[in-house]
Amino acid sequence: MPHTDTPVTPQTADGGAMATGITVILCTYNRCESLRLALNSVAQSVLPPSISWEVLVVDNNSHDQTREVAQEFIARYPGRFRYLFEPTPGKSHALNSGIAFTAAPILAFMDDDVQVDPHWLQLLTDPLVNGTWSGTGGRILPEAGFVPPRWLDAGRPYALAPLAVFDLGVEQRELTESPFGTNMAFRASMFAKHGGFRTDLGPVSTFAFKNEDTEFGFRLLEKGERFLYVASAVVYHAVPQARVKKSYFLEWWYLKARADIRQNGLTEPARWQLMSIPLPFYRRLLRWTFRWMLSLNAADRFTSRIHVWTTVGRMQECRRAQLNPAQIPASGHQP
Repeated sequence: MPHTDTPVTPQTADGGAMATGITVILCTYNRCESLRLALNSVAQSVLPPSISWEVLVVDNNSHDQTREVAQEFIARYPGRFRYLFEPTPGKSHALNSGIAFTAAPILAFMDDDVQVDPHWLQLLTDPLVNGTWSGTGGRILPEAGFVPPRWLDAGRPYALAPLAVFDLGVEQRELTESPFGTNMAFRASMFAKHGGFRTDLGPVSTFAFKNEDTEFGFRLLEKGERFLYVASAVVYHAVPQARVKKSYFLEWWYLKARADIRQNGLTEPARWQLMSIPLPFYRRLLRWTFRWMLSLNAADRFTSRIHVWTTVGRMQECRRAQLNPAQIPASGHQP
């Protein structure tokens, strides 16, 4: 069972209890130093006094000083922060526990390695008050000073997705794709209506599996829910040097490809297969391997290499599905 420190009920100016309007759910695992920066940034949030809000830190079985950092903020900002311990490994388990633990009608989500703008929370959640929108997503930008490496074609759509960058421009508009998990908000009724995050997707300890956030978003869109892209709601994502490496990008796309198959199944006919893998995947693998080997441009060569790793990831997940066919859908959307 999840463990929590004794909850503190927010108080109005006259001492009466005030219902929480917004809960920010922040799931964390063994990142106590970056967690402190994230909590310090969200603590500076500026909202009207009439809006009650809190931050719920969900500790997914960390072994560092995560609990102490959370308690530090609970003590510094009475009634603003709460702590929940979720022992089952997996971010989706932590997310679902956090959702079940709060009664707030609006839920916002951020990660432990971002810093938010002081007006982020109000801008992200304001559109959810009147019921027109079911969810919102904002811009996720890399931390100041980040320069993409020369081997990466940064102009390619989602080229910076492994760094959690989500930037659709500066104009607010309806969002026809899922927002990213570190800058999104939903009306809480969406989880009661459509279920929680899939626990077969998402990071587990140090295994950085993907798609728990985007699967939920696409699930809602398929059911007719509407999202708003709030360009002014900005968070800044840390970019550790360990992530600005080819090996990190390749592993990210490999795991993303596996998660895509697990989430959506196969969208193309699989009449002919070899070792339970559709033949088009073999042709795709050969084509991108040749491009990788023959391209003279470093960025083009690495893009082709990403496609190789992506194809291998999808092939690997097809093989896994053979062992347990019930775990893979028959059809769906696939990027």
